[in-house]
Amino acid sequence: MTKPLVRAMNVFVAPKSRADISIRARVAMPADIAPGIPPSPDHDLIFNGGKRIANLNFFNFYVGGAEFWQVSDIQSIDTALSTAMSDQNLNNVIVQYFPDGSITSNFLGSQVLNGPPPAVVSQGDIEAMVGTMSDSGALDTFDLSSTVFNFMLPSGTILNTDPNPTTSSSNMAAIAIPKDDEDSTNGLGGYHGSIHPMRADGQQTVYYAVGVFSETRPDGTVNGIPVFDQPWKNIVATFYHELNEARTDADVEDAIRAGNDPSATKFLGWVSRQGEECGDFPVFEAKPLTLVFQEVAKTDGSGTVPVQFQYSVAVHGPEGPIANPDPPAPMVAVA
Repeated sequence: MTKPLVRAMNVFVAPKSRADISIRARVAMPADIAPGIPPSPDHDLIFNGGKRIANLNFFNFYVGGAEFWQVSDIQSIDTALSTAMSDQNLNNVIVQYFPDGSITSNFLGSQVLNGPPPAVVSQGDIEAMVGTMSDSGALDTFDLSSTVFNFMLPSGTILNTDPNPTTSSSNMAAIAIPKDDEDSTNGLGGYHGSIHPMRADGQQTVYYAVGVFSETRPDGTVNGIPVFDQPWKNIVATFYHELNEARTDADVEDAIRAGNDPSATKFLGWVSRQGEECGDFPVFEAKPLTLVFQEVAKTDGSGTVPVQFQYSVAVHGPEGPIANPDPPAPMVAVA
């Protein structure tokens, strides 16, 4: 049996960044492969028996108040992400991880969350906010078993992986904390996870994803993983990455929490032996990143959408949109 992972790669990081180096140091990795993106069967995803979400729903929350978001950016993100997640040629790659050959995606809408833009957001902050929403009944109308709640952070906000809250307020009021190697100024773009709030109708799982406003700032420093010419496109690519990982490896956070417990592996869905989810290897190995971050033609021919290519077992590497579905990936459980 594969050794349980200390941390599966549920994070979105720039290759060779401090965040990448820090996180990968906690996950056993093989020797570096050759530069570029040649076929790499050693990184093929393996099904471990964990939950997948074939019929995915998602809702977008914009953190930081309406005055800190351009209406045109919100509209562009909502439209492009909805289009990308339901695009036939893009889904022809992802469908290989679902043996019945069918996946759907449903965008449920978006909402701007009131409150000042936070200076720093940790995993503890996001999970506290999700828990507060759940406790208040704000999520009661959603099918929690198939819905991912996306939290888009505004320009200037730094994201890190600290499991502890950095604020005492549910609206994550701005404060300053020391810089972390695993933060968005060091290559972190986002991550996905889940919490288990205690509810009147019994304990349930609530799935979330969070992503930074990836941009090159006026002083020349970088926050997140800016690749495209406009930050909203970077946000779309980040959440395309996170949502595809969430639907192929929904309960990765439970595996991370279990740590070295032998039960950890059973929570994992499609993950490589190196701990990579479907979006990770393409980012780690792309030199330059524009090899896998591209604006691709929509299946209906109506324009383009910015995405990040995902890993395909069919080609043993990153794959862009294709006209015909890839064959089902082998359903080989870890022995």
